[in-house]
Amino acid sequence: MSGTGLSADPKEYRARLDDQPDDQIDRWVSELMRDVVKRRGIVKVVADFRTATRLSEAEFERVFAFGGGAPRTLGRDRDGHVIVPTISLWAVVPGLRGLLADGRSRLIEYLVANFDELVYV
Repeated sequence: MSGTGLSADPKEYRARLDDQPDDQIDRWVSELMRDVVKRRGIVKVVADFRTATRLSEAEFERVFAFGGGAPRTLGRDRDGHVIVPTISLWAVVPGLRGLLADGRSRLIEYLVANFDELVYV
């Protein structure tokens, strides 16, 4: 895989991500969330993002709103999972960066945690 520009494994991928500028990391996170939500749904994307970035539900809500997501659009599905409109997922990226000093490393964690999704996409 490394011959095609993809990394051979998550460790190599993390090393490559460390060399990327912030705006590239942000774009890749936003694109990954958009692509995965189409196949796996908003609940899966929000849960994976929260897990990889170590955000509680309340912290996720704050990050979403701080990044420009409309707080009133954040809600829960019938099973109680936190959900946001798919078209507003992008808001968690600037929100995470704006609220947390280690936002970049948390975004990289999300990308690395979803390495297998990247290979699929």
